[in-house]
Amino acid sequence: SSGINAEWPLRPGAKLKAALKTESSEEKIVLKVQSRLCLCNKQGSFVEDCLTTCTTVLEHETQDIEALVNRAECLILNEDFEGAIKDYQTAQGITDSKHIKDGLHRAEKLLKLSKKRDYYKILGVPRNADKSQINKAYRKKAKEFHPDKYTEEADKAEAEKKFIDIAAAKEVLTDDEKRQQFDNGEDPLDPETEQGRNFHQQHFNGFPFGGGGQQFHFKFQ
Repeated sequence: SSGINAEWPLRPGAKLKAALKTESSEEKIVLKVQSRLCLCNKQGSFVEDCLTTCTTVLEHETQDIEALVNRAECLILNEDFEGAIKDYQTAQGITDSKHIKDGLHRAEKLLKLSKKRDYYKILGVPRNADKSQINKAYRKKAKEFHPDKYTEEADKAEAEKKFIDIAAAKEVLTDDEKRQQFDNGEDPLDPETEQGRNFHQQHFNGFPFGGGGQQFHFKFQ
């Protein structure tokens, strides 16, 4: 009826949720609906809903490869890389496909990378943040840690380090290609790479602050 349609949620999987309520007595149908919800929530980056629905499927079908992979991807969005690795390893034990192998390798690289420099954590944004969220977080963090705000040399030096990391985070997360590299477990601004060295060299000129003759250039845009 029109009344039902008027209240129909816009969230992906709404029809499936309604079906779930009407078919709750049929376990196989319920499981199929939950499986579809798991996929829809993963595709829509609804992390908590994805984890809930995929886990429900896996409680009944422990070897459901699609649910394992979908949950692994949502665990990555939730920055639970160890959990994602475990799900991918379970899936790999069932079938050794290239897709699963690639997913496992990416989760392992992201775990390793997270112990170094995590640009999402530096700006305090979720992994599925859009550019407007990233730019807003950057401006807030950059103002908070601008070295000119600090008078003590030790505090200023610490702020300079954080300021550079904040600028690096914006550089990576607002560039589609670099962000994809980072999401795949590679740091495009790793100081050990040529691209990383170029970034750090470019940001040591043009905007003076601090001691020791260092100059930094950052744009608050």
